[in-house]
Parts: sequence; C-alpha cells; structure tokens
Amino acid sequence: MKNIIYIPLDERPCNYKFMPMLARGTDYNVLVPPMELLGRKKTPADVDALWSWAFKNAGSAEGAILSIDMLVYGGIIPSRLHKLSAAEGKAVLGKLRKLKALNASLKIYAFNLIMRCPSYSSSDEEPDYYQDYGTEIFKSGFLGHKNELNKTTKDEETEYALIANRLPAKILQDYTSRRKINLEINKLSVDLLTEGIIDFLVIPQDDSAPYGFTAIDQSKLRNYIGEKNAGLKAYMYPGADEVGMTLFARMVNETAGYRPSVYLRFSSVGAPFVVPLYEDRLLYESIKYHVLCAGGLICDSLADADMVLMVNAPAEKMLEANQQQTKGSNYTVGRNLIEFVEYMDFVINTKKLTCAVADVAFANGGDLELLNYIKQKNLLYKLSSYAGWNTSSNTLGTAITQAFICRLYGATQSHYDFLGLRYVEDAAYCAQVRQLVTERYLPGMQLNYFKTDGPRGKAAEIVKQELQKFSDSYLGDARHSIVINDVYMPWSRMFEVGLDVEVK
Repeated sequence: MKNIIYIPLDERPCNYKFMPMLARGTDYNVLVPPMELLGRKKTPADVDALWSWAFKNAGSAEGAILSIDMLVYGGIIPSRLHKLSAAEGKAVLGKLRKLKALNASLKIYAFNLIMRCPSYSSSDEEPDYYQDYGTEIFKSGFLGHKNELNKTTKDEETEYALIANRLPAKILQDYTSRRKINLEINKLSVDLLTEGIIDFLVIPQDDSAPYGFTAIDQSKLRNYIGEKNAGLKAYMYPGADEVGMTLFARMVNETAGYRPSVYLRFSSVGAPFVVPLYEDRLLYESIKYHVLCAGGLICDSLADADMVLMVNAPAEKMLEANQQQTKGSNYTVGRNLIEFVEYMDFVINTKKLTCAVADVAFANGGDLELLNYIKQKNLLYKLSSYAGWNTSSNTLGTAITQAFICRLYGATQSHYDFLGLRYVEDAAYCAQVRQLVTERYLPGMQLNYFKTDGPRGKAAEIVKQELQKFSDSYLGDARHSIVINDVYMPWSRMFEVGLDVEVK
C-alpha cells in the first residue's frame, strides 16, 4: 500500500470523506487528520496541530494532497474571516519546506482557493457584516471592475456611485485588505511551486463571476504565474470541494504511468457554450481543465477513447435544481435526453467502454428526468460514475475522478457504495428531499433551511426516512438496493448532508 497524506479543505463530508472513500479498494492508503483537529465551519482548525500531524506522517508517505487554506487559515470559511497579516501567513505556509525536507521524495500536490465574493447578503459563511452589506460589497467589486474596463452603462455608473455612499468605508477596507493578504498567500504558493517544494498546484475559483473582486484577483494571479513561467504546473479554473479528489486521480494516474483518453458527449448542441451558474467561463473550457488536472486528455473520436464522459447540460441558461419542475423549452426542446441515454447504453453495452455521467443540467442537484431514463435502461449500476451536486465544477471533478479510479481498479464494492452515495445525495437529497423537508416539515418544528436541530436531530431523522423512500422507489433494480445507514447535517443546516450509504 502507498500512503498519501491528505489535508482537506474543511471537515464537511465532501472534503473529509469523499477522497478517502474513492481510495478504498485501491492500493493507496489515505492518511487523514483526526476530525477533532479540523474545527467546525467558522471555528478554525488547530493549525499547529495539523502541521505536527503532517510532519509526523511525512516520512512514511509517497505523496501529499494539501489544502493550503486549511494549513494557513484553518479551513475554507476561516480563510474569509482570519486576522493574519501577510507576513504571518507566509511564515505558516513556509513550513512546507520542512515537510519536504523530512522526505525529499514526497510528491506534494497543493491547492489554494481564490477567495470568493457572493452576490447576496448573508453572513452564514462570510463575515458578520456580510449579512447587511453583502450585495453592496459584491456590486462594489463587480461595477468597480467593469468601470475600470470602461464597460459600465450609465445606469451602472449611477448605481456604483450610490453603493459607494451606502457601503461603510471601514467594512470595505476590512474586506479588501483580507483579500490582499489571501492573494499574497496565493503568490507564495506559486513561489513554492517554482522552488520545487510543491510539485503541482491548483488555484480553484470558488463561486466565480466574469467581473468583480474574484475576477480581479484571478487576473493578477494569472499574470504572476506567467511571470514565474509556472503555467504548466499551476492550474487555475472554477472549483473548490472536488479538488482533493481530482488531485488524487492525478496522483494515481501519474504513478501508474497512465493517461486516459476521454471522449465528450453532450445532451444538447448548445451545452458546451453555456456559462454555468457560479462560474465565469464556457462549460467546455472548464471540462478541459478538469480532465487535464485529473491526469487525462480529451480526444476527438470514440474510436480513440478509453472512456466517455456524458455531460448533461442545458442548451442555454442554467437553472437551479429546485426549479426543474417548471423548466421551459431550454430544457425540453433544447436537449435530447432520449438520444443522450440511448448513446449511453450504446457506449456501455455495445462498445464496452467506461462511461461517466456529469449531470450539470441544473446547479445544486441532479436531473430527475435523466435519472428516470437511466433507471429504465437498467444502467444505474453499469455507470463508472455519476455526479450532479453543487456547482458544475464540483460535479465534473467528482465524476471524472471516480471513472478514472474505476477504470484502473474495477467495480469494487467501494465503487458501488460511492456510486450509490452520489445517487442518494445528488439526485434524491439535493434535487428533491432537501426542498421537501425544508418546506413540509421544518416550519412546524420552528426550524428553517439555515438552522436545523443539530447534526443528528429530528430533522436528520426525517431526511433519512425520505431518502430511504426515494431510494426504494427510484434507485434499485433487480440486483441492487440501497441501504442508508446514517444521515447527519454537518453544519446544522440543510445545504449539505452527511450520509453513510451501502449498495447491496
């Protein structure tokens, strides 16, 4: 067994559990810090203890997949709240040199997010003042950026002036000063890459947009990567919670000397040209990066393919998953799901190729119509992967990684359990049960979307019951059934769910 040190982005299941789950059934042993070191949501991790843990395990490891946000700030949310100076942050990150010194052959893959800037007012994952001024902070960056580029309309110029008067200077200063410090840590990550301490670096964009503070930082960082001539080893593209998995796939493929060829097939002609929600570029351009970062290459024909990535996406504007019951012609006439699923069947049963499904028709949940067709064709457990959660990039990285691992190690029990988890979480929970429980049950319990009765309270029990009902009705076939052993709400809210799923 090959040991890999893994420092996740935070303690949520998507970061803490998904990558080690995918490693089960392979010849890789993923070493993860104890949960108690990782903090919770806005409470930062014990950074000193994490470094000590990493130093202790470095000697026995062949590789390390490291979240810089966790190792410097204590997690993704603390990276937006910290009080570190640039010098303090750089001193912490500089400990990577000691890690490499402890094991010169240790292959270090690292990732460090560009700090996001949500367009809405909520302090759930941001500083407290974002509750009152979040929209104004976003628009200050968005319109200010457009103004610098001489792209604002007269109405936008007027709005920009009004926001400047309404947004307290002290709050904007606090927000932008933290962004500057985070940008300096991003730059130091590139320096450590060029120094040879980091072997490969991903700089993901969490909830990005074409204009604004995040886009500005992206441009500065891209220029810095260019100055350092580091573009072939420092990738920058939309994503966040899936990156640990993507880097695991890359490490496995590189160690195996394997570079899978991936043929793309879309559900609509317009799909490659859609800009997904929460992202800043055409879907096709993001797919290129996700395949490349995981160690593969896109090929031009089915004849040359090791696997097929089926991408279910809208023909035009993307909707949220909770809107799919009222979807319009963009989703009905603009796509051909029947042909899409028939081609899927052809790839699996006739061509005998690895077949992955990236279900990005909607943001924040799977496409229930597609799931129904996959079940009718008896393909649920013949797929090499399925994903349809959160952002387009979260889905792409997950689907690609599992398919690559499946191609190398086969359809193990761990493979089926993770596939079942994706169906239960992405389709059942994200697309249906989350909204159902929020609207039907929580109000009568004096609870809401942002506040449940703890990780394993009554709300979690109701979610488990509804998920099992869905699974029994829609996720089984003649040979397979799903058992949901555990359900919990990691951050005591409805957005994410923790699951223990077993495919019988």
